[in-house]
Amino acid sequence: MNALRNDSTEPRTSGLGEEAPAEWRGRFPYNDIITLLDVNRPHNLAESTSQDLTVGEVLDLAGSGSIRDLKLGYGKSTGALDLREAIASACQVPAEHIITTQGTALGIFLLTFELCRAGDEAVLVTPCFPPSRDSLAGAGATIHEVALSFSDGYRLDLDRIAACLSSKTKLVSIASPQNPSGVQTPRATIEALLALMAKRSPQALLFVDETYREATYGDSPAVESFAGFDPRIVIGASISKALGAPGLRTGWLTVADADLRSRLTIARMNIVISGSILDETLAAALLRHREQVLAPRRRLLAGAIAELASWCETERDRIDWVRPDAGALCCLRLRADAFDDAAVERFWRLLPRHDLQLACGTWFGESERVFRLGFGYLPPERLGPALVALSSALDAATA
Repeated sequence: MNALRNDSTEPRTSGLGEEAPAEWRGRFPYNDIITLLDVNRPHNLAESTSQDLTVGEVLDLAGSGSIRDLKLGYGKSTGALDLREAIASACQVPAEHIITTQGTALGIFLLTFELCRAGDEAVLVTPCFPPSRDSLAGAGATIHEVALSFSDGYRLDLDRIAACLSSKTKLVSIASPQNPSGVQTPRATIEALLALMAKRSPQALLFVDETYREATYGDSPAVESFAGFDPRIVIGASISKALGAPGLRTGWLTVADADLRSRLTIARMNIVISGSILDETLAAALLRHREQVLAPRRRLLAGAIAELASWCETERDRIDWVRPDAGALCCLRLRADAFDDAAVERFWRLLPRHDLQLACGTWFGESERVFRLGFGYLPPERLGPALVALSSALDAATA
């Protein structure tokens, strides 16, 4: 049975029980994160989203009458105006700077393929959402990875980024909050990074994935978006994570440069023609009422992270964790003094027996000792039992 991890020593599977070819021949690298689309165990601690909204909940926000009269023609080339206006309000940028996409993933793909050609260079901060790396690989760009350290709390290392910048650099790609760690990058660090880019890579843009920005805890407000901070910054985000509507497949890019916006719009038309009228209409309603949706979710996340913190304290002799700044996700690490390499192997192999699902660090460019744990996907009454099951898996792996 697939233990939901990705390395070279185990058969790779699609999540449907089929093994991937021994010699992968796709243009995009194979990554076992695809199993999250097809596997959903009872103790699913792998998902990084908040709890999923229902169609009924979104229809209540939109008004079912207006949806019934919606004509299902083609959408606009850059996305529905009411949706772009709702996004612009959330990001504090002009609506004409917005291009809607099918999730943040399509935004990453469009930006990467339009901006980077073979021979161009890109700096990628890892660990990261796999498509951030794999789209660059598919485009043929030369990737310089800057691997952040669990032990340093995944804080951005500007000296190492600077060492990778050159006149050939077209894109620097980061996330804030990061996936998989939930760690945010302070505004002062972004300012310093832009200054470095101006000196060493004057043609480069900075992409910041802000998908988890509004998934804060309790009464903590979301930090301001970097969207309008500097014209060299392109933001990607979506309604998938904080708002719990990944099934609507609606995200966006904020692009200040008019020429790049035109190029991205043509690229979008060639790949998907336009967004779904229905999805974009519902997404606009959701964004217009986002505080109504976010407030109870933030309370749930506050309770969940408190429960997780308590569990981490009880397990401190066996695991370390990096407490996240935002998002329903964080990184945990199996301690080397408690788990030798064989115990780590057993841990991953035994997860299915405990009905557990975790996101292996190798998916994101981390060690297999590290895993992403999602604490917002399960209902509150199921998070505790899932953590108990995780303790049992730790017991079994070291028995």
